[in-house]
Amino acid sequence: MRPPVGTLLKTWRQRRRLSQLDLASDAGVSARHLSFVETGRARPSRDMVLHLAEQLEVPLRERNELLLAAGFAPVYRRRGLDDPDMSVVRAAVDLVLEAYEPFPAVVIDAGWHLVAANRGIAPLIEGVAEELLVPPANVLRMSLHPDGLAPRITNLPQWRGHVLHRLGREAHLTADPHLTALHRELLALPGGTDRTPPNGIAVPLRIRVGDDVLSFLSTVTTFGTAVDVTAAELSIEAFLPADPFTAEALKAR
Repeated sequence: MRPPVGTLLKTWRQRRRLSQLDLASDAGVSARHLSFVETGRARPSRDMVLHLAEQLEVPLRERNELLLAAGFAPVYRRRGLDDPDMSVVRAAVDLVLEAYEPFPAVVIDAGWHLVAANRGIAPLIEGVAEELLVPPANVLRMSLHPDGLAPRITNLPQWRGHVLHRLGREAHLTADPHLTALHRELLALPGGTDRTPPNGIAVPLRIRVGDDVLSFLSTVTTFGTAVDVTAAELSIEAFLPADPFTAEALKAR
């Protein structure tokens, strides 16, 4: 049974570590009215639910759940990437992936499943066990699993600490039980963690490819104005050379 909308909003507010007064001030409503909404003494309008959800940075998928709990129809559609309406999104994704070549880039969904990749990813997945590549392949599992990239990552404790921290934060912010379960699974894998800040500007991924050790910095691109659940949950992570040697090695390949 779905909890009341007031209970859900209160949970999201507490997850964001905001008081009723903080949220009321940010949303431009009275703290008294917000209190009545959370306790069920007042029924919020559709616009109020969406407004509070926006202030709380609730993901689009969960905003639909809030609307349903309040007795309203969902407003955010979820189309598959093969839907004709998503042709512009697919074209944009393909354009970005191709632009990054020869550097690796992957498209992932909210659960960190691999949606697409460019040809530059080939050196990174050399030697990865077939079962880790079976769709829907999870890129974080692939990265940290002993049968995946982990044995070739020369700074595994540092990279693993970065990945687990990032995943744990996303699991907390989104309240996604699948991310929580994935975090628990990856935490149990061997490899250690090292959260000592690196000397450079970001935590690099250093991975052995053949006789070379290549070093990458990652960047993430998202659809910042998406109002479709699928588009909002897609992100493109590119691995750019962290040194001239890596850049030349990839261009040579």
